Amino acid sequence: MTTTDPRPLYARATEQAAALIKTVRPEQLAGPTPCAEFAVRTLLSHIVGGTRRIAVVGEGGDGLAVHPFAEGVGDDWAAAYDEVRTRVLKAWQSDERLAAPVRVPWGEVPGRAALSGYVMELVTHTWDLSEALGHPHELDPELAEFALATAQRVLPDPRRDADTPFADVVEAPDDADAYARLAAWLGRRPLSRA
Repeated sequence: MTTTDPRPLYARATEQAAALIKTVRPEQLAGPTPCAEFAVRTLLSHIVGGTRRIAVVGEGGDGLAVHPFAEGVGDDWAAAYDEVRTRVLKAWQSDERLAAPVRVPWGEVPGRAALSGYVMELVTHTWDLSEALGHPHELDPELAEFALATAQRVLPDPRRDADTPFADVVEAPDDADAYARLAAWLGRRPLSRA
């Protein structure tokens, strides 16, 4: 388990995601993402819904009772995400929350481990969105390094079972940056741009 306080990294990850979400144009919402079952709109719904879930966990509630997809947002994803990211950052301000056991989809873990897992998820989905949008912003490599270390710690086996929400590891190119290595570890491939 990491002893790093994930809150500053999570805050930076939300800033990065928010900036990218603001670039999404309406005509891109139906486009594909590296997460094969998600179009851009579905991915945005999952980013907002997942952030709501970890906000509820940080507030001491049952995050598993929160649907991991946002409903009723319309297409104002930037406003929906700004609202929920403000809520999640406030919910995790307490040092006690990092030590307290919380329930997340992968079990009961200390808050620090839960929030580290959500850094991994958010950074990965930010890469998914960036890839879908043609990389309109440079992404923070330190966030990808932390997310990759978390992914390798919690998902050490390159083969994944049907209950794991990530595919088997794929090979990353020798010159891959941290985001490409993270994506490959979680079974993602860049979109083919024909």
